Amino acid sequence: MQLPLYQIDAFTDRLFGGNPACVMPLQEWLPDGLLLQIARENAVAETAFFMPQGDGFALRWFTPEIEMDLCGHATLATAHAIRTLHAYAGDTLHFHSRSGLLKVTFEGERYVLSFPSRKPEPAALPVEIAEALDRMPVAVLKARDYVLVYDTETDIREIRIDRQLLDRINLDPGGVVITAPGKDCDFVSRYFTPQSSIFEDPVTGSAHCSLIPYWRERLQKTGLLARQLSDRGGTLYCTDEGAIVKMAGHARTYFTGACEVPVSSQSSLHSA
Repeated sequence: MQLPLYQIDAFTDRLFGGNPACVMPLQEWLPDGLLLQIARENAVAETAFFMPQGDGFALRWFTPEIEMDLCGHATLATAHAIRTLHAYAGDTLHFHSRSGLLKVTFEGERYVLSFPSRKPEPAALPVEIAEALDRMPVAVLKARDYVLVYDTETDIREIRIDRQLLDRINLDPGGVVITAPGKDCDFVSRYFTPQSSIFEDPVTGSAHCSLIPYWRERLQKTGLLARQLSDRGGTLYCTDEGAIVKMAGHARTYFTGACEVPVSSQSSLHSA
């Protein structure tokens, strides 16, 4: 069986920047085990699978290891695929997901994601995380992810994290986001996922569900410019609307093609 497959760079206006996501349209769900195998074969941070549902689309996200509860960059990549490769004529997309109904609108070439706010609360820092850091944060918070706050952008750029020590903890489906005020933006961040094949995520939209309400309260402004300081880098244009946070960004298509999936796999694989 041949299935369409796209790879799209999200939260960037240039190829080879932002966070690459694979996107696969389906007409019906394949077994979970097969979806996971496809995600492993794609070997990017997230693979998004979508299919028509009601007035919108059902959407699921898989890393090479697990199914995720929420993913920003793969949602943006899916919206880009539907709009540009499937010639979607509307101005709003609705996605039915594990995190509820998600909305994506278009502002020129930008895609605006409306996601649930996940305000982080003060938390204790697990010893497995503390021992992996070469410098301690000035504040520790947690929602889905641990949010470690530092004083300067230099801390975020120069921090060294011992992966072997951090891999002692399993935070599925969460991770560790480090953040600080930015020099030429409101805030910067980096994101790390212990026990995953991709240790540092290039741009993490879902983490901004916690970063946006934190920085809105701290900076006393609802519109925020954010940059993720991975090697590939990414820019997010953020807005805090209370229960909903918005993050906007660009996307670029890297390739379009198809993959071969053995028909027999559908009957032999079970839920992961």
